[in-house]
Amino acid sequence: MHELSVCLAMLDEVARIAHLADAHAVRSVTVRVGPLSGVEAGLLARVFEVARRRTIAEDAKLIFDVARVRVRCMSCAGENEAAPNRLLCARCGSYRTRVVEGDELTLSAVEMDIPGVEASVADDKSVIQVLN
Repeated sequence: MHELSVCLAMLDEVARIAHLADAHAVRSVTVRVGPLSGVEAGLLARVFEVARRRTIAEDAKLIFDVARVRVRCMSCAGENEAAPNRLLCARCGSYRTRVVEGDELTLSAVEMDIPGVEASVADDKSVIQVLN
């Protein structure tokens, strides 16, 4: 289960970002994950529940932004969505395609409590979102 090592590396990066921002706590972690990333989102979520303990992200929730698979055709230069197990061009039917989206695993946002930063209108705590 490589999801554990992925999660630990992700939490290290979250801790680094929180430290740079002088945050007191991390409220949420958003991860963009594609079906071809090799990471099982359900396993990552379960590992996150355990791995976040005694870290700055102890009370954080993990949010998934699921990417769709998109391919670019090498024959007709078309770009379209494809099924993860059928990477064919929808325009010409060619199998000569390249994946342009859907194989990523990216830490896309960290929402955290930062002292001295004005609270958002909808929230009474100081929150800032850091995007990669």
